[in-house]
Amino acid sequence: MPVFDPQNDMGALQARLEKSSELTIVCYCAAWCDTCTQYRPGYEALAAQYEQHTFVWVDIEEHPELLEDEDVENFPTVLIQAPRGNLFYGVLQPHAVHLDRLISRCDADAAVTTAGPSALLQLLRQGA
Repeated sequence: MPVFDPQNDMGALQARLEKSSELTIVCYCAAWCDTCTQYRPGYEALAAQYEQHTFVWVDIEEHPELLEDEDVENFPTVLIQAPRGNLFYGVLQPHAVHLDRLISRCDADAAVTTAGPSALLQLLRQGA
C-alpha cells in the first residue's frame, strides 16, 4: 500500500479512511528536515509490510490543520489512530524498527490516549 500524502492524494486518502477499520499511522514531517528524508524509505517499507493499515505522510508546513493545536517538537512525530481513538502520539527515534515494534503492539486491547489531534478523517473533512 502506498503512503498517502494529503497534498497530492486527498480524495484517495479520504476514501481509504472512510472504508478502513484498521490503524491509521501518520508521520508529521517537514520538507526541509534531513531526518525526515532519511526516515521516509523505512516508513514506506512499513506501509508495504502492513498493507491493512493506512500510512500518511503530512508536511506540517503544508497542512498545519491536520495537527490542530498540537505541537511537533521533534521529527519524526508519529500518530497512531484506531477507529475508537488515538493509541499513540509522540516523537520516535528515526528508525523504522521502532515504529514497527509500536505498530505490532497496537492491537484491539491497546489503551486509548487523549494526546494528539482529532480523527484524521474528521480533520480532512473540515479542511476540504
